[in-house]
Amino acid sequence: MRNGSHHPVAVVDDDEAVRDSLRFLLETAGYSVATYGSAAQFLELAMPGDFSCLVLDQHMPDITGLQLAARLHCQGARLPIVLITGSPSPDLARVAHDAGVTRVMEKPLDDEALLAFVAAAQD
Repeated sequence: MRNGSHHPVAVVDDDEAVRDSLRFLLETAGYSVATYGSAAQFLELAMPGDFSCLVLDQHMPDITGLQLAARLHCQGARLPIVLITGSPSPDLARVAHDAGVTRVMEKPLDDEALLAFVAAAQD
C-alpha cells in the first residue's frame, strides 16, 4: 500500500459525486485521500504541506481552483497541483502555469493520466 509512507492527496471539488469518484479511484490505487467541498473549506481546514499533491476543480463558487492555486503559490506552497476543467484552453494553461499549477487536465479525466501525476508527486 502506498498510503503508509507518503502524504495524502487532497481533492478540492464542489461536486460531491466527483469528489467521491476521485477518492475511490485514488484509494483503490493505494493512496490516502482528503477531500474538501470548496476552496474556502480547504483554506480553513488544511495545511498544504501535509499533502503530496492537490487535485483542484477549476469551476467552483466563490474561489476557483485557479484562484486557490494562485493564493497557495503566493503563500510559498510548492507542491504539484493538477487543475481539472471541462473547458481547457491555451490561455487557461498559461495563467495556471503562472499560478503554480503543474498540469491542467480536461474532464472527463483520463484515470491513468491522473494516477501517473499522483505517482510522480509521491517521488
